[in-house]
Amino acid sequence: MKRLETNGVELACDAFGAPSDETILLIAGLGTQMIRWTEPFCLELAARGYHVIRFDNRDAGGSTHISGRAPPDFGDLAAALGAGRLPDVPYTLYDMAADAVGLLDALAIGRAHVVGRSMGGMIAQIMACEHPERVMSLTSIMSSTGNSALPPPAPDVMAMMAGPAPDPVLDEAGYVAHGLAFARRIAGGGYPFDEAAARRLIVEEMRRAGDRQGFGRQIAAIAVAGDRRPRLATVTAPTLVIHGSDDPLFPPACGEDTAASIPGAELMLMGGMGHDLPAELYAAVAEAIDRTARARR
Repeated sequence: MKRLETNGVELACDAFGAPSDETILLIAGLGTQMIRWTEPFCLELAARGYHVIRFDNRDAGGSTHISGRAPPDFGDLAAALGAGRLPDVPYTLYDMAADAVGLLDALAIGRAHVVGRSMGGMIAQIMACEHPERVMSLTSIMSSTGNSALPPPAPDVMAMMAGPAPDPVLDEAGYVAHGLAFARRIAGGGYPFDEAAARRLIVEEMRRAGDRQGFGRQIAAIAVAGDRRPRLATVTAPTLVIHGSDDPLFPPACGEDTAASIPGAELMLMGGMGHDLPAELYAAVAEAIDRTARARR
């Protein structure tokens, strides 16, 4: 792992495959770290002839944490948005997209195939809209457009995600149990839940750098992002939208809306997949990303 300076922050990243190959940039989701793009999945992509880069977003893992800014109060945030006011937030998804573009600059990579999951899908969408010259193809996984008319997350999932969690310093076992309960809830019904693998990820993220306040700042960035559909209509890169039929956080209509908003986008609805990427789907998802990347060629 190395840390590179970009856009006023440092981003932790690592890579797989040959640097001479075309690059796939993997963008992580809300409150998670680059290791959610597991090594076996990254190697699936590298085996198809790609230089695969994964990184920690700001406020996650080994990247810069914006500790000087407290996350906005969720109630105040909702009240401001409900009144039509844009609240003051530490940063936006557009800043995070600029981080990713800056990472490519720091690595001397002109263009990349950009793949994002959940919040990372939103960041990838913004890159394709605002920095089209840097995006060879776009894959948006388990994400959404910011369209306020779309179905909301399941209430219990939202409560688990945004509610209080045990402090990992004071109650490590409770923290891990809370994370496992959430991971199990958002997993789809089509594949066995791998509790051991989920536990390893939760513990590794905790060891690398857990930051509940960083999670809150990232939520604020999502909250003020607005509806991206008008800008998504300008995307020209080959686009793939992957979404789970069992996703309780972003229901399937969110994936359908994303694909409908981007000219020529392919929608790949994965039966039995939730708001996660089970190992059983690594090969199929990697093959679909490769197919979309080859369309650019």
